[in-house]
Amino acid sequence: MSLPTDAELNTIGVLNRRLIEARIVAPLLEAMSAAFGVDRVHAIARKVIESLATAQGAQLAHATGGCSLAHFEHTLDRWKADDALHLTVQESTVERFAFDVTRCRYAEMYRELGIPELGAILSCNRDAALIGGFNPDVDFTRTQTIMSGASHCNFVYTLTRATPP
Repeated sequence: MSLPTDAELNTIGVLNRRLIEARIVAPLLEAMSAAFGVDRVHAIARKVIESLATAQGAQLAHATGGCSLAHFEHTLDRWKADDALHLTVQESTVERFAFDVTRCRYAEMYRELGIPELGAILSCNRDAALIGGFNPDVDFTRTQTIMSGASHCNFVYTLTRATPP
């Protein structure tokens, strides 16, 4: 049996992947939290998710053939698939890429599942780690999220050192 690659898994869309993951992971985290304490379990889950996202970022850079902000910008369709994100690009240059997410179906999904507190761990938490794996010379800043109740998410990626194209 040959396991599907990440690219093949992406054909179902990231939103659907997160839904499947959440339906499996949420009950596991709930049971482990009852046994070991919610703070401890959530800290471990955060660390695991960040590690996975860092590795996925490196795989994404390899798959796109580069790690520039332009390469990264072209990957956003993966997360926008199935109308999952509505975003407005604020700036797109060689050194800076900034956008606002004005609708997030990921946040809506976690709320509908009754696990809004896990949304940040299972989704938002990936963003900084993903770009770190994609290009460690890019700083990520976000001061608010829809998941935490804000009207929009503000993503800013800034290149700190020159990156080969």
